[in-house]
Amino acid sequence: MRVLAFLLLFAGSAAAQTKPRARDLGIPLDGTPGPLDAITDVPGVEVGHTTLIAGSGRRVVGQGPVRTGVTVIHPRGKANPDPVFAAWFTLNGNGEMTGTTWVQESGFLEGPVAITNTHSVGVVRDAILAWQVHRPGLQPWGLPVVAETYDGGLNDINGFHVKPEHVLAALDGATSGPVQEGNVGGGTGMVCHQFKGGIGTASRKLAPEASGYTVGVLVQCNYGARAELQVAGVPIGREIADILPCVASSDPTVRPRARRCDGAGSTPGPDDVDQGMGSIIIVIATDAPLLPHQLKRVATRAAPQACLGWRCSPTRVSTRSSTRRSRPPRSQSSTRCSPPRP
Repeated sequence: MRVLAFLLLFAGSAAAQTKPRARDLGIPLDGTPGPLDAITDVPGVEVGHTTLIAGSGRRVVGQGPVRTGVTVIHPRGKANPDPVFAAWFTLNGNGEMTGTTWVQESGFLEGPVAITNTHSVGVVRDAILAWQVHRPGLQPWGLPVVAETYDGGLNDINGFHVKPEHVLAALDGATSGPVQEGNVGGGTGMVCHQFKGGIGTASRKLAPEASGYTVGVLVQCNYGARAELQVAGVPIGREIADILPCVASSDPTVRPRARRCDGAGSTPGPDDVDQGMGSIIIVIATDAPLLPHQLKRVATRAAPQACLGWRCSPTRVSTRSSTRRSRPPRSQSSTRCSPPRP
């Protein structure tokens, strides 16, 4: 999978899905989905991806293979500068999510949420800031929210292939409508339950007599051992624990402890399975008129439902309530403290 001479760059989010989704396969999932079964069922929400795929073969730092990108979610759409009420929650671990101090202090999210790989958080944050300063209606300062998961298993993460122009393409190319899933955007190089992971999305709509509000979710999944995989509550992963990833290369220097597809070295080692380590980012949007403390409760409850013990950082936003000109003044003196990494 690495080091050839071609580069594929995809920007935008409206390309049609080519693979069936879970409901298309008859999997009995709870709840009533919105028309798209996506976060974009929440009015105003737009999603954009830039996907970077280049090369195959042995990794050469700075050259590839490249399997990475960036995903952007605009809560009110890219043309609307109004903030939304917001909250965030982290279950455990040491994942980076910029801008959360101000979200927690003010209860506002001003601008998009972006997700990328661990080593590209800085460039994505800076590019969003550069994009924002040229748009009227925003604060004179900015603290973009950028989250990450680690794609160094499949991607030349130390080559720093995500550039400002890739972030700008995702910001400007974001649309409402169907959302691309799988190997796209920030999820391009991710692995989930030892299958190829990536971006996923869904929505649920309440019945009219229960208010009719919509909740939409987008995740970047990069965690989990095979045995922990559940589908609609069924522990599927325990039944297929023998169907694990393998290395096709016969070169003994390529991941020497990993199981080979020809059966050699069939006992998975630490290099093969990572023992279920990893993380997931969950972005939740709703048109229900919830206040920040209520959004915090929703974000907190999302974590144990999805994460089952891995690092999990849900961000929750409400697109319903008008927040324009209702921002509290920013503190002129503040101290920011971060907990030590475990």
